[in-house]
Amino acid sequence: MKLSVLAISVTAIACLSHVADSFTTIPNTRINSPPLLKRKPLYSSVVDNTSSSNDDDVCTIQILMSDTGGGHRASANALRDAFDVLHPGKIEVDIVDIYTDYGPFFPYNAYVECYKIMAEYSFLWKIFFEFGETPFGLWLNEFLLELCCFDPFKECLDRPSCSTTKRADMVVSVHPLCQDLPLKILSYLDSNGQTRATTARTTPFATVVTDLGGAHPTWFNPGVDKCFVPSDALYQKARDRKITPEQIIQYGLPIRKGFWSDPSTASSPSSTTTTTAAAASSNNNPGFFERLFGGGGGAKQTPQKSSSSPTVAKVNAKDALRAELGLKPSIPTVLVVGGGDGMGGIIEQAKSLGSKLNADGTSGESSEEEEALYQMVVICGKNEKAQSTLSSQEWGSGVSVEIKGFVNNMDEYMRASDAIVTKAGPGTIAEASICGLPCMLSSFLPGQEEGNVPYVEDSGF
Repeated sequence: MKLSVLAISVTAIACLSHVADSFTTIPNTRINSPPLLKRKPLYSSVVDNTSSSNDDDVCTIQILMSDTGGGHRASANALRDAFDVLHPGKIEVDIVDIYTDYGPFFPYNAYVECYKIMAEYSFLWKIFFEFGETPFGLWLNEFLLELCCFDPFKECLDRPSCSTTKRADMVVSVHPLCQDLPLKILSYLDSNGQTRATTARTTPFATVVTDLGGAHPTWFNPGVDKCFVPSDALYQKARDRKITPEQIIQYGLPIRKGFWSDPSTASSPSSTTTTTAAAASSNNNPGFFERLFGGGGGAKQTPQKSSSSPTVAKVNAKDALRAELGLKPSIPTVLVVGGGDGMGGIIEQAKSLGSKLNADGTSGESSEEEEALYQMVVICGKNEKAQSTLSSQEWGSGVSVEIKGFVNNMDEYMRASDAIVTKAGPGTIAEASICGLPCMLSSFLPGQEEGNVPYVEDSGF
């Protein structure tokens, strides 16, 4: 099958729209669908090796991002995986950390390290973010990027994409600093070096905003074909930046493959076992979970036969999942995370929460069995210092604690938990909401994450 450039362009953007429709969260939806988004035969990001794969037979998409936080790459992977599952065999996806791989010198090639430092000392991030959203800061960033990075970034956008000998048929940005300059470079390439004006661009370009309740202005460039936003707040921010309603598509956030469905609802046995919380006779004081959820905290959970129901099936699935993960079943479990990089003061938060759970779990008279009444799982991500520090901590007998580093099965840990303590990262909030996991926000980065706090409160997450 031969595809013209126009057909590839329409197909690619239509496919991106279809992916967003199928695999995102946050229910409110606002769609404006001009002819560019008419549904066409859709393609995917995995090449069918049994068929011919010359340049005319495969559509290629380059996704631009930077690993400044785990959410950008997670969103890129989610889009790629959705292409694979929805329409296998026709689209290849090339995910590029354009700053790390193509930044010419400091600070452009060290954005990841700089981000980690500023996230550790949030006042630095606040200064950087607030200056960057001023008119002068926006102009200065655009000027310096074009001056310093035009040629190396042009090498990235002009390189052969995936298994083909041509550059990408479409470009998608999932990072706030991957709009302005890539749009100018595509115009330059599409016009054979005649101009950088965005009106000369013919290569389709879409932005998928991965923030939630707040976002930096650099996300929103009126030169894009489509801008995908997850919330009313960001829809308005896009409009404030002169993006037209016809360009904006409001869905939720791209979510990782493990969160696309709930395994506990896949089947329901005719007769199963549920758990009910019975107050431990030796612990008459309300514990942490009891005060938080209105009952059940500090309680041993005993199996009890019950008729089949979705709630019963979900409870059983949670205990089975805890067993698979090496966790204790039938006790209240809290998950503590700090994003992919383990940020947000995760050491202090885990110590404080662990101390409180242990105090609640050991209050009152000794029980007949020396077993923990609470469980805490801490996911440190790539923060090796946090993992090492917390692994050597003495927690006490009232709480069972598991310390993990970076994990690829966060969906399982969320579904095995009763509550989550997390910094206000948009991806974690969205994933927790899918799992029905109550969110307790422990911290936020000034700027884009600050708006996530009222978003969670107002939405009842």
